[in-house]
Amino acid sequence: MDLNYSPEDRAFRAEVRRWLETNVPKQELPALEDRKAWHRRLYEAGYVGMLWPKAYGGWGTTPMRQAIVQDEMARVGAPPPINGLGIGFIGPTIIVHGTDWQKQRYLKKMLTAEEIWCQLYSEPNAGSDLASLKTRAEDQGDHFLVNGQKIWTSAGPIADWGILLARTDSKVAKHRGISCLLLNMRQPGVEVRPLKQITGHALFSEVFMTNARADRRDLIGAVGQGWEIAQTTLGYERGANSLGRVTRYAAAFHQLVRATRELRRGGRPLIEDPAVRAKMGRMFAELEVQRYAALRVLSALQNGESPGAASSITKLSYTEFEKRYYETALEILGPWGQLMSSREEFEDVDTSSGEPGTWATAFLWARAGTIYSGSSEIQKNIIGERVLGLPKEVRADRLKA
Repeated sequence: MDLNYSPEDRAFRAEVRRWLETNVPKQELPALEDRKAWHRRLYEAGYVGMLWPKAYGGWGTTPMRQAIVQDEMARVGAPPPINGLGIGFIGPTIIVHGTDWQKQRYLKKMLTAEEIWCQLYSEPNAGSDLASLKTRAEDQGDHFLVNGQKIWTSAGPIADWGILLARTDSKVAKHRGISCLLLNMRQPGVEVRPLKQITGHALFSEVFMTNARADRRDLIGAVGQGWEIAQTTLGYERGANSLGRVTRYAAAFHQLVRATRELRRGGRPLIEDPAVRAKMGRMFAELEVQRYAALRVLSALQNGESPGAASSITKLSYTEFEKRYYETALEILGPWGQLMSSREEFEDVDTSSGEPGTWATAFLWARAGTIYSGSSEIQKNIIGERVLGLPKEVRADRLKA
């Protein structure tokens, strides 16, 4: 593992930092068109689609440089690109498995956020056991007729297109009867209903498809190949964006230090309480473990290696850490955690459940990480079987130990 930045990488970091200092919006971007405009500015600067081939509108750069951009954006709290699912997971899947027509039709508009994408995988009774999905796609010759329901669809309310897993053959083994289609979300027969989350926001949705149409030219791969294609998508979803995540954790930790210096208990700053200092010391040590785990993955990618099943270790580690991290922060801050920001500055908020940026909201969001992209339990199964090579009958006891 090589953890050293080259002189070229350090110069690139300085260039990115200068650009962000000049271009990062000074205010929030609540409007969709404002977020799209910021996304396009990032793309034109070369900071979106960095790993995509130039033939498809990308920049063909290295994983290290992409990580540097993510790291610097996290450092200054820059708004992220808007089309994260499309650019991070769906676009690369089309590059691997799609036809030339699909690549030419969809990829460039995905990169520029002209079209927003969502992922139509999970269903009410098929989440971790995704192969049990019931949504049907009936072959009509030149198109498929789609009926069914999806749930926990990120970006569903604003999506123009979705990548869909649907059952095309119910007579074969469940993993073999699934196909992958691209679905127009703006057509009649597709209904999107926002779902309110524990944070009070509605960024997820459930999607109902009633005789919706997917053109045959929008079939990814062959009929029945959907499960294989889904593994490609999920592999990207568990990929190496963790260095920027660690930077956000570190920025939040500095805010926690600041808060414990300003808040007083028994007439003394919280930071002087030995119990508080012990908790913060443990948080910082775990944060450094996450930093070096992220660098390890980045080093492998930089050397052209794929983390493969080992990416489940990274995903399990950082999501369980994130949950402990914000639980501990709220233990330290007490009721002030409902009001204090975990960003660069404290914000005046008037809420009992926390607004975006507060410690309370971060605490609630942290629960999601142990579920999305495969729950922690699923990650343990993958690690036990594919990384450690444990037999299924002893896997659970070994992992508990």
